[in-house]
Amino acid sequence: MAPAAKPGGLVVPLIVGCALFMQMLDTTVVANALPAMAQSLHQDPGRLNLAITSYLLSLAVFIPVSGWVADRFGARTVFAAAIAVFTASSALCGAAHSLGFLVGARMLQGVGGAMMVPVGRLVMLKTVPKGELMRAMSFLTTPAVFGSVLGAPVGGFIVTFLSWRWIFFINIPVGALGVVLVLWLIPNIREDSVPPLDWRGFLLSGIGLAALVFGFEAVGRGTMPGWLVATMVAGGALCWAAYYVHQRATPHPILDLRLLRLQTFAAATFGGGLSRLGFGAIPFLMAMLLQVGFGLSPLAAGLLTFASAAGALVSKPAIRSVVHRVGFRSLLIGTAAFNGLFMCSYTWFSPATPHLVIIVMLLIGGFFRSMLFTSVNTLGYADVPAAQMGRATSLASTAQQVSLSLGVGVAALIMHISLVWRGGTALAAQDVSVAFLVVGLISLASLPWFVRLDRQAGAEVSGRLARTR
Repeated sequence: MAPAAKPGGLVVPLIVGCALFMQMLDTTVVANALPAMAQSLHQDPGRLNLAITSYLLSLAVFIPVSGWVADRFGARTVFAAAIAVFTASSALCGAAHSLGFLVGARMLQGVGGAMMVPVGRLVMLKTVPKGELMRAMSFLTTPAVFGSVLGAPVGGFIVTFLSWRWIFFINIPVGALGVVLVLWLIPNIREDSVPPLDWRGFLLSGIGLAALVFGFEAVGRGTMPGWLVATMVAGGALCWAAYYVHQRATPHPILDLRLLRLQTFAAATFGGGLSRLGFGAIPFLMAMLLQVGFGLSPLAAGLLTFASAAGALVSKPAIRSVVHRVGFRSLLIGTAAFNGLFMCSYTWFSPATPHLVIIVMLLIGGFFRSMLFTSVNTLGYADVPAAQMGRATSLASTAQQVSLSLGVGVAALIMHISLVWRGGTALAAQDVSVAFLVVGLISLASLPWFVRLDRQAGAEVSGRLARTR
C-alpha cells in the first residue's frame, strides 16, 4: 500500500457514517413517500417498489468493482466522485415525470451509492485495529440510524406540506458538504500494485444479479410475459453458475467466494443476509400498511415508523459491552430470534390498534435489529486477513445489497399473491400483514447459521479473548 497519512481516532468512521446517513435518509424517505409518488406518476403503489428495487439492484451490480476502483484511483478520489454522482442523480430523481425516468435516475444514483459506503468502509478497515473494530463500526452506523430516525418524519412532512420531489432535492446541500469533507480529511489510500480488473467476472456477476432480481420481482405480477420471466431467472442462474466456475480458476476474481470458507464470514453473509432480507422489506411494508391499508397521511405514518429507528439508536451504547459479556454467538442467536418474531408480530396491526402499541412494538424491534446488524457486520471481518480485506468488503457489501433488494421484491410478490388469492382489486391491510408474516419467518431461518458458530467466534474483536486468557 502506498504511504498515506492515517486519520486519527474516529474521523474516518464518522465521515463514512455521514455518507451512510445520506444514503439511509434517502432510502427511508423514499419508502415513506411511495404512495404519494404513485399518485403523482399515475401508477399503482405496488409498482413503485421499482423505485427502491432498481436502486438496490444498481448497488448490488456495481459494489463488486468498488474495491478495485478504490485501489486503482485512490479512496479519496473515488469517494468524492461517488458522492457527486449520488447528489447529481438525486436532482434527476426530483425532476422525474414518469416511472421509467425515475427508475433510470435511481439506477444512476445506485452507481454513486455503490462507491460511497464500501470504499469508505474499506478505508476504515485498513486503518482501524481489529480490537477497535466494534467501536468504529458502532460510530459508523450511528449516523445511519439518525438518517432512519429523521427519514420517516422528514419524508412525511415534505410529502404532506410540500412535494415528494423535495425528498431528493434535500440531498444536494448534504452531498456538496460531503465532497468537501472527503477531499479535506480522507487519505488517498491506494495500492501500489493493482491486478487487472476481472472484466469477465464483473459481467457475469452483474448480468446474473440483474436478471435474477428483476426476474424474481416480476414473478406473478403480470408486468412481463411468463416465458420472459422464466428466461431471466434461468439466465441469471446460468450466469452465476458460470461465475462460480470462473472464479475458481481466476487468481484475482472480482468476488472471491473462497472467503466463505471462513465460518464467521459465512455466518455473517448467509445468516445476516436472511435477516437483512426482512430488514429491507420493513420500510416498504410499513409505508404500505399505514398509508394504503390504514389510510394515514405520510406525516402521521412517518411519526409512527420513526420509533423503529429510535429504538436502534437507543441500543448503540450497549452493543459493545453486551458483545464483550456474552460473545457474538449468544448475542446473534438472541437478537435474530427477537428480530424475526417482532416482524411476524406486525401481522396483527390493524386500524384499531392503539398508536402507542405500534410505537412500542416498533421501538423494541428496532432495538434488537440494531444489535443484530452491528454485531453481524463486525463479526464478518473478524477472521479476514488484512491482505484480503478489500475482497471481503466487496463480497459482503454485494451480499447485503442483494438481500435488501430481494426483501422488497419478496414483500411485493407476497402482497400480490395475497391480493390475487382473495380476489381483490386493490391492496388492503391484510395483504401487507401476510407479507410481514412471510418475511418474519424468512428472517428466523437465519438462526441455524448463528447456532453453528464456535462459542469463541470473533473473540479478538469482542474483547473476550483477553478475558479467557
